Amino acid sequence: MRAQVEATIEVIRPALQADGGDIVLHAVHEDTGMVEVELTGACVGCPSSTTTLKAGIERIMRDRVDGVTKVINIAEVIGATEVICNADVVCAAEGALA
Repeated sequence: MRAQVEATIEVIRPALQADGGDIVLHAVHEDTGMVEVELTGACVGCPSSTTTLKAGIERIMRDRVDGVTKVINIAEVIGATEVICNADVVCAAEGALA
């Protein structure tokens, strides 16, 4: 499943990069079908990033990869939980990514 998700991201990436953004794959949870990504560059703080994620990236991912149920932008999840992170360790509130 991860290989299919990575291949799909490579198809999506040029459209994001054309607008100054990009996408980084962080995790694929095969048991739940959830994919964790991080939108970077111009996507950070863009008011359209949620629409891009749900109507674009998630829709394409679900169409192309059997088993994908949800795509989340971990940067939004972490920001929404107001978690203090230490150095390179990304911290999340209990259950925030569940």
